[in-house]
Amino acid sequence: MAQGYRVVDDIVDRLAACGVRHLFGVDGANIEDLFDAAAGREDIDIILAKHEFGAAAMADGYSRSGAGLGVVAATSGGGCLNLVPGLGESLARRVPVLALVGQAPTRLDGRGAFQDTSGADGALDAEALFSAVSLYCRRVTRPADIVCTLAEALSAAATGGPAVLLLPKDIQQSVLPPLVGLPTPRHLRAPLPDLAGIICALRTADGPVTVIAGEQVARDDARAELRLLCGALGAHPATVPDAKDVAPGAPVTGVMGHPGVAAELGRSAACLLVGTRLDVTARAGLDDALAAVPTLSIGSAAPYVATTHCRADDLRAALPALAAAVRRGSGSPRKPLPFNELTPPPTDGPGVRYRTALHAIDAALPAGTDIVVDAGNIGAAAIHHLPARADGRFLVALGMGGMGYSFGAAVGSAAHRGRRTVVIAGDGSFYMHGMEIHTALRHRLPITFLLFDNHAHAMCVTREHLFYGGGDGRNRFGASRLGAGLAAMFPGLPSVDVDTAHDLPAALRTALASDGPSVVAVECSPDEIPPFAAFLTQKESPHVAAHA
Repeated sequence: MAQGYRVVDDIVDRLAACGVRHLFGVDGANIEDLFDAAAGREDIDIILAKHEFGAAAMADGYSRSGAGLGVVAATSGGGCLNLVPGLGESLARRVPVLALVGQAPTRLDGRGAFQDTSGADGALDAEALFSAVSLYCRRVTRPADIVCTLAEALSAAATGGPAVLLLPKDIQQSVLPPLVGLPTPRHLRAPLPDLAGIICALRTADGPVTVIAGEQVARDDARAELRLLCGALGAHPATVPDAKDVAPGAPVTGVMGHPGVAAELGRSAACLLVGTRLDVTARAGLDDALAAVPTLSIGSAAPYVATTHCRADDLRAALPALAAAVRRGSGSPRKPLPFNELTPPPTDGPGVRYRTALHAIDAALPAGTDIVVDAGNIGAAAIHHLPARADGRFLVALGMGGMGYSFGAAVGSAAHRGRRTVVIAGDGSFYMHGMEIHTALRHRLPITFLLFDNHAHAMCVTREHLFYGGGDGRNRFGASRLGAGLAAMFPGLPSVDVDTAHDLPAALRTALASDGPSVVAVECSPDEIPPFAAFLTQKESPHVAAHA
């Protein structure tokens, strides 16, 4: 190891001082000095991923699980480019992440260096590229600049989103005098917003108020404050799809949600959006109902629909103040919103049906279990059918919808919380980034991976059938036995295949009781249509079953 106090030593010291306890990434020549600085420390654990997207998802899941800042490190060239979709997800959902990206030495800028991304003399410009997927991006070209640039990056990420530092190898290795006593950035609590307009509107609402809670409630960990506000309004909330854990058991809005939410809005005097912009995925089916009632909003960004909006960057502070001002007295609270289910048409063929499997999972998971859901048909079914656990997290990547997110995110979440974490993913997602199962095994993390194997990119198969006259089968895979295959690949990993609904409960019990990671691969059908409203447009009205 190099002598003296290096730039990388300073970076790691400051991250540790900010409470960072895990560093996720993939090592390589132009980032190895940073990993060298972190190696052997007792206050930061290094978790090496199999792929940089997986590492970015780990940092994202770590942050969403409540750890604060997630930190990911990657080398230059293709390594750093693999971070882009993961950082795009963090940007879309305002997740605090810091990316530390190695670069070729500055003396080789624009001179044909391997993996040159300096932007000089026609080289790919990493600063321009990463600026598009971050709130802050700087290329550090002088050692002394690390002091201000790291502070600025940490402050930017704290506002909600990724920050990126591009670190040439020679800059990382440069020796600094120890910067004793230099304060780390202070992130002061946001001032209480002006609530007068939203208070007046809620006080004058002549009837019940429907509350729709969003992802900022989770990001700010304002779950208790949301309950306080709903109690003051005599309301039971609905949630957007990627905020299910802020009100476990509540119905969900949007394209994978429950139609009863729109019906309740129609019987309301007002709608209050809490911490959500209500994008298309979250508001599908609600536009007409929202247009018919006064719609109010409190959160860090204005929604995509017309509202009376109050900006609040810290919901933990704002919601109690709002609750105290709008308390409606001791009247009878409103009944919980109905948990209506979409019922897709039945399907033939082998395998376990999505609803059947998810009801078995629901029965098996205890309180406190964390759930991470991937994109695709099984993800839509899980969002629709599977309630979040009390005191558990429910993570899903709906900002960019990147397949394979769940494998890395579960590693990051479990590394922080140490809880049994359950991944729900399809075989398509597994083939993209499922080798992070080996990362979970390497670190003995308590993650159960439930792989729904329909031998296809099944959502694409569904679209072929519905919109392209049946398609040509281009999205179907060959048969596989993922459970047996993983058991053979990774000795010591409990991994089984399940072909029938009858065998699933016992397999779940065994997997959930495992010490460390486990896998259950569930055979299912690529031709089953999930509870996804966009696929049920012609059938949606007659295929709604009430389970209130």
